[in-house]
Amino acid sequence: MKVILTPELESLINHKVRAGRYTSASEVVREALQLMAERDQVQELLKASMREKVAAGMPSPRVGRGSDGEAFMAQLDANLAAIEAKGRK
Repeated sequence: MKVILTPELESLINHKVRAGRYTSASEVVREALQLMAERDQVQELLKASMREKVAAGMPSPRVGRGSDGEAFMAQLDANLAAIEAKGRK
């Protein structure tokens, strides 16, 4: 696999290796990918938890105070996607 990095990322990787914590660029990239996978898992767990809390907190439509849960969750997903996209820049 060939990966093309920006000069800034290449410099960051080289700095980490020179600092002595990592013995190679591959180690830096592996740890970065592992951390990204862990972050993604945490975000999915948080989303699931939020969905459960929203579902548990919504009043019953039979009472006449129901809300459009699907629209709310779609907006929540859009907001989270925007936050995630902003974090990748």
